[in-house]
Amino acid sequence: MFGLTPYEARNEFARFFDDDFFYPRKSEFKGIRTDVIDNGDSYSLEAELPGFTKEDIDIAVNDGVLTIKASHTEEKNDDSKGYVYRERHSGSYSRSFDISGIDEENISAEYKDGILNVTLPKIKEVKQEPRKIALN
Repeated sequence: MFGLTPYEARNEFARFFDDDFFYPRKSEFKGIRTDVIDNGDSYSLEAELPGFTKEDIDIAVNDGVLTIKASHTEEKNDDSKGYVYRERHSGSYSRSFDISGIDEENISAEYKDGILNVTLPKIKEVKQEPRKIALN
């Protein structure tokens, strides 16, 4: 319970029991963590966006590039409590993907439990039958 020492009153003894909750280390989060899965006739793009709402997320397609943007600002001002430690999370993240070979008109997306799932259907290849050309 040494991590419950008030922020202003930390001492070297409390730091010995370094608690990531009260003494966070530099975040390793560099952006939107994404997995792309080949389903045969489509790709599934799964992006981790914990803490965001649907309103915080913007997905756009422009010139063969899919761009996912997420921005979030959390502000809660309740000074009536005796906080020991407070953090505010604010950030904007963006990732872009080349989607050449994708049917842009049929892209769909769903956001649930912090995971954005974008379905990217592949353009169906049209096999052309060989044909004979008549000589004149």
